[in-house]
Amino acid sequence: MGKTTAEKIFDAHLVNEPFPGTKVLRLDAVLCHEITTPIAIDDLIRRGKDRIFDTTKIKAVIDHVTPSKDTKTATQAKILRDWARRHDIKDFFDVGANGVCHALFPERGFIRPGYTVIMGDSHTCTHGAFGAFAAGVGTTDLEVGILKGVCAFRQPKTIKFNVNGTLPKGVYAKDVILHIIGKIGVNGATDRVMEFHGSTIDDMSMESRMTLCNMAIEAGGTSGICQPDMTTVEYLWPFIKDDFAGREAALADYSEWRADADAEYDQTIEIDVATLQPTVTFGYKPDQVKTVTEMAGAPLDQIYIGSCTNGRIEDLRIAAQILKGHKLAPNVRGILSPATPAIFKSAAKEGLIDIFMEAGFCVTNPTCGACLGMSNGVLANDEVCASTTNRNFMGRMGKGGMVHLMSPATAAASAIEGKIADPRKYL
Repeated sequence: MGKTTAEKIFDAHLVNEPFPGTKVLRLDAVLCHEITTPIAIDDLIRRGKDRIFDTTKIKAVIDHVTPSKDTKTATQAKILRDWARRHDIKDFFDVGANGVCHALFPERGFIRPGYTVIMGDSHTCTHGAFGAFAAGVGTTDLEVGILKGVCAFRQPKTIKFNVNGTLPKGVYAKDVILHIIGKIGVNGATDRVMEFHGSTIDDMSMESRMTLCNMAIEAGGTSGICQPDMTTVEYLWPFIKDDFAGREAALADYSEWRADADAEYDQTIEIDVATLQPTVTFGYKPDQVKTVTEMAGAPLDQIYIGSCTNGRIEDLRIAAQILKGHKLAPNVRGILSPATPAIFKSAAKEGLIDIFMEAGFCVTNPTCGACLGMSNGVLANDEVCASTTNRNFMGRMGKGGMVHLMSPATAAASAIEGKIADPRKYL
């Protein structure tokens, strides 16, 4: 019997199985940021275990509130900063070099096919786009990961998503994953890996695949996984070129992590994208979705483009293409946060920043701030935001605020009209 990608990774990283079904895995990367890691650091210090299993496998960043907005967030940043310096963690990204974790770490080549990755952040599932098993964990698991380089998991079952067809005009990876979450529900993939296959995925860039996997958690998924291919190799080539004789050799090596044709799945779900429309959330759950046609005209106060879901250069190009030559509607404000300094630099070089600013957007440094209602775009009570982020829970972007999740294209069109709008008319 064949194996899924997750099963192959579990088998290759198994340290022991202390209880039936509970598998302790060796970790390839432990990712850290200043919101959840300081709790783990302080507890390790209290226990007299202020140690790190391997400083080369720890990657740390200050990204959720940056620069710090008050003494509390400054203290959190200081704890992480002091810890990184104390242990000589080379891959630590402080203010100025920092970016949104799930965009920055892949951009730096830290994620590879077949890796096991943990972080104290639910959207760690993003990194499965590379053919890795990547999962968000709690404080105790994070502490063990930092100290021992292992993490215990129940081996999840896998749902196979066959996503086929050519994406229609105005439809992007964000629309695909919103449609899937709407189809299976917020609990539809609980304790499951969401493994993506099909011609649509094959045609996606790594940026789009990261968008897809980023929101696996919104369906309850432990991780989203795409199959490593030449697109994966090309993205990683600057970092792996010395490890392989050529791209074909890298592809052959990484292809070992692809699911077998006769792998067994918990279920298989077919998605034909040919009939998809731009998709938008309503209400306060990610599975509450409608087409943009159904949502058109809904009032807005703010437009937000950024985050680990849709703050990459591909996303900025799509939005800028629509915004060029247009102004923000007078009833809304627009905020753009490129996800990393490199993305910001590329956007500036390509003239995208000028397009956003000429349209009336406020352009901020890379940060997670607005997404979780902490800084750089928090909503007031009863305000509504069209957002390219990943979570629309009540109060997520500010107490009493409401978020409509959508693609960068739909957000850009909505910025022009000051209400939820169909991007297809601008393409």
